[in-house]
Amino acid sequence: MNNPRSAGDLKEEFPYTLSTMCYIEVGGGGEVSWGNGHAAYERAKRGESRLYAVWPGQWSSHLFAIDDLDQYAAAFGLVHDEKRTGLADHDHQVRWSISPYEEKPNASYVSIEVWLDCGCSIRSLKAFAKQMRDQQGWDIATTGGWGSGGGSYSMRVRRRSLAG
Repeated sequence: MNNPRSAGDLKEEFPYTLSTMCYIEVGGGGEVSWGNGHAAYERAKRGESRLYAVWPGQWSSHLFAIDDLDQYAAAFGLVHDEKRTGLADHDHQVRWSISPYEEKPNASYVSIEVWLDCGCSIRSLKAFAKQMRDQQGWDIATTGGWGSGGGSYSMRVRRRSLAG
C-alpha cells in the first residue's frame, strides 16, 4: 500500500483549485467526508481532522496529504496571498471605463476596462472581485472570461454596482 504524497512539497504548483480535484476530510474519530472550504480548513488547523486530495489523472489518480494548510488557504482565498493574486492588501487606485466593445451598455452586466494605478496586477479575478466588492461595492462576474492587455484589464461587472 502506498502512502499519500505531500501536496506541500509541490508548493504553489499543486493545483488546489482544479475543478476535478476531490477533497477528503478524515476526522479524529475516523469519520470521512468530502468537500473543501473554510470549515474544513479550520478543523484541520485545530488538529481535529486531516485533509487529503485526490488528483485525478487520465489513467490513474493520486492521493495527496494536504500538509501545508497555509498553501491550501492561500489557494482558496481563505487568507490573502499577494504573490499568488498579484494584489496588495490595500485600497486599490482604480480607473475604469465601459469597454469600447460593449454592445449593450444598459444591460445588467457590462464589459469594462480597468486600470490599476497602485501598481498591482490581477492574477486572480476572484481575489480582485472580493477586494473590489469590499472597497467599491462592485459585483464582478467571476465565472466568465476576463483578460489583460495594454496595461488594462477587461471584465464583466453588474452595471448597477458601478454607480456605488
